[in-house]
Amino acid sequence: MPRRCPSRPSRLSRPARRGLAAATVVLLASVAVGCGDAGELQGAGATPTAISPDKLWPDLTPASSPAFDIGEVDTEVVKTIKVPGGDIRKVDPVAVVREEITTHPGDYAQGTYAETARRMADCGRSGAAGRRCPVLKAYYRDLTGDGHDDLTLGFRQLPGNLTAVRVYTVRKDRLVQVMAYEDAVSGVELAGRSVIIRAPSEVAGYEYRLQWTWDQQQRAMLLTHDEMLRTGGRKYSPHPSASPTSTASASPTPSPAASSSVSSSASGR
Repeated sequence: MPRRCPSRPSRLSRPARRGLAAATVVLLASVAVGCGDAGELQGAGATPTAISPDKLWPDLTPASSPAFDIGEVDTEVVKTIKVPGGDIRKVDPVAVVREEITTHPGDYAQGTYAETARRMADCGRSGAAGRRCPVLKAYYRDLTGDGHDDLTLGFRQLPGNLTAVRVYTVRKDRLVQVMAYEDAVSGVELAGRSVIIRAPSEVAGYEYRLQWTWDQQQRAMLLTHDEMLRTGGRKYSPHPSASPTSTASASPTPSPAASSSVSSSASGR
C-alpha cells in the first residue's frame, strides 16, 4: 500500500494558535508524568567499594611440584576386559570390579577391603544372597564427548562405609579407566561432562561437593571443584546412587549386577 502523506493544515488565527500551544504543553506534561510513573529508573543504593586482593608472603619461594598425588590424571587400561564392537554396554560391570580386585590384591584379598572380595561371590545370585553383592547398578552416558556411551560404575568397599566410583571409556576397543575415587558417598550425579560426588562433612549442616569433569587435553576426568556447601536441611539418601534427576538423563540400563546391588548406608568421611 502506498504511503499517504498528511494533508497541509489550514492557517490558524493568532488566538487559536495560542490555545493549541497551551493544550499541547499540558498534554506533553501529562504524558511525561505517566511515562515516569510506569518505568523510571530506581536507585540501587550505595555501591560497595571494590577491594583488591592482597598478595601474602611475596618472598615465599613458589612450589614447583605438588605435595600430594591425588591421581587426578591417572588412567589405566583394563587389559583383560574386551569391548565387543567398541560397545561399552556389552561389558559386564561385575567382571570389571573383579579385575580391579585381582589387580590390587593388597587392597582387597589380603587388605582393607577383604569383605568386598568375599562378597563378589554373591554377585549374580538371587534373593538375599544376591543383595550382598557389592557392585551397584551401572550407568551409561557420554561423558567424553565422542558420541559414545561411557560407563560410570560404583561398588562398596567393605567392611566400612566407603563407595568406590569409577568411570570407564573405550579406546580402540580397549576398556580404559579415566576416573577413580572413593569416599563416604551420600549422592552421585551426572551433569554434562561431569560426575558430581556428595559426601557428608564433620560439620553439621554442611557437605562436601566434588566435581570431576572430562578434560580433552589430559584425556581424563579432572577434579575441577572441591567445596563445602550448606545442605539446607536436605536429608541424605541411605542408598549411594545417582540422583533422580540424573537417573533420567543418564540412561541407566540394568546390568548383570543391577539385581544384586547392595543396600548399605554411607556416612562419615
